[in-house]
Amino acid sequence: MVPGSGHPGRTERHGMRKFLAATVASAAGLVLAAGVIPGAAQAHDHGGGGDGGWTPPPITWSSCLNGAAECGLMTVPLDYAKPNGTKIKIAVSRVRHTSSDYQGIMLVNPGGPGASGLGLARLGTSVPDDVGDKYDWIGFDPRGVGSSQPSLTCDDEYFGYNRPYYVPVTRQLEKTWLNKAENYAEACDRAGGALLDHTKTTDWVADMESIRKVLGAKQINYYGFSYGTYLGQVYATLHPDRVRRMVFDGVVNPTRVWYDANLDQDVQFDKNMDTYFSWVADHNAVYHLGTSGKVVKAKYYAILQKLRVKPIQGKIGPDEWNDIFVSAGYYVYGWADIATMFSRYVNAGDEAGVLDFYAPPGDPGADNTYAVYLAVQCTDVQWPLSWSKWERDNWRIHAKYPFITWNNAWYNAPCLDWGAKAGKPVQINGKKVPPILLISETNDAATPYGGSLEVRQRFPRSVLIEGVGGTTHAGSLSGVACTDDTIAKYLDTGVLPHRVPGNRSDKKCAPVPPPPATAAATMLSTGSSRAGMPLLGR
Repeated sequence: MVPGSGHPGRTERHGMRKFLAATVASAAGLVLAAGVIPGAAQAHDHGGGGDGGWTPPPITWSSCLNGAAECGLMTVPLDYAKPNGTKIKIAVSRVRHTSSDYQGIMLVNPGGPGASGLGLARLGTSVPDDVGDKYDWIGFDPRGVGSSQPSLTCDDEYFGYNRPYYVPVTRQLEKTWLNKAENYAEACDRAGGALLDHTKTTDWVADMESIRKVLGAKQINYYGFSYGTYLGQVYATLHPDRVRRMVFDGVVNPTRVWYDANLDQDVQFDKNMDTYFSWVADHNAVYHLGTSGKVVKAKYYAILQKLRVKPIQGKIGPDEWNDIFVSAGYYVYGWADIATMFSRYVNAGDEAGVLDFYAPPGDPGADNTYAVYLAVQCTDVQWPLSWSKWERDNWRIHAKYPFITWNNAWYNAPCLDWGAKAGKPVQINGKKVPPILLISETNDAATPYGGSLEVRQRFPRSVLIEGVGGTTHAGSLSGVACTDDTIAKYLDTGVLPHRVPGNRSDKKCAPVPPPPATAAATMLSTGSSRAGMPLLGR
């Protein structure tokens, strides 16, 4: 479940979450034919840097995002080491600058890996003081994603209703999940073919270089969320001279990719849920679920166990119940909505409200996000091939932090049998990179805070904003003036806050605040197919 946006598809935030939901939905209106393109027209330069010297032919643009942007397809090699070979196409979106003080192109990635980025061409409207108007905002669907060609889907029924219990309390459950994960990996091998061998982060970086070239820019600006921060780290390491300004929000620890990063998540998610259950208890007058976090937490787990025997309408079992609550560990935005659903179920038996929170299976878009998430993470670096190590590590963590541990383990388990050969991750080095801005809340679970400190050390000219005490993942541009105004100033002038000595944040801001506690909150679907939410994000 590493960054993402995290669970990969769950990249939407409120404020930002609402924004992304709207723009990604609009992007779905961009209808592009699918398929790998053999022998498309090509041009070359002598740039190198992992892109094989490839320069794409010009993009043909047309209106998209309900007229708010323009979109087109960029032709690139499937394998940059073979620029004359098979071609694929990357969907790109653009919102042009409107200010006379033009500051270049701004590429944006929402995380996942696997989330669609076309809608993020509209992100500039969220930057304070109209600073976003000074950039051309460039969204894109990375290779295999969304409107890019081909788009990878493996089994859109994989996250069906009432799945086997996540926690393998019997050998039969363990075997069932291992078989299920192996079957998904095999389905992806059949569906993905040669694409699976070319979906590493370095391939995405080469595609970013192609975007830079096709747009005629000497340097890029970049705004990355969750996994998008790792994508930015790799780009900056390989192409430091092509970096102008970068914002990393929800920072991935490059020393933990990717198996260890998921274990780190398990610990912090459990802690964040304790924070959430205490918030619900603080508002017992509204939700009537108990006056202490321990009581509310006990009710959550009691229902989870009850659903092992009798799922809600035969659909929502313990796994689905757990999935529904995961977003409360990611973000504060939906806290009131989840508490309202929880309260109505406990106090009024409202089963329909629970079903509303779980996205029905069969959504190819959700499966696309999940499939690409695996395609990147399983091949960026070799995961442990011994199930005994996975079993030992996850039972150890589950003993103290059970909330998401086995959920997360099975989410990544197809990496045990992934068909494509894994590579070696890039050693991140930001010593030659100009000043960049890092953002993290202290208790971010999807990309734990230690990753921000690690990247701050590796990029010696970077500055870190800390949302002190917060639990929200990748929550910038959500209305916290301390953070958002700093972003605007940096994007406008290149000026960052003073970098302080030591291994700590450079500027402390308030975190994204929880919503008002109200039983009348509009209930939001969390898209619990899990290909509906980072880490890296998921």
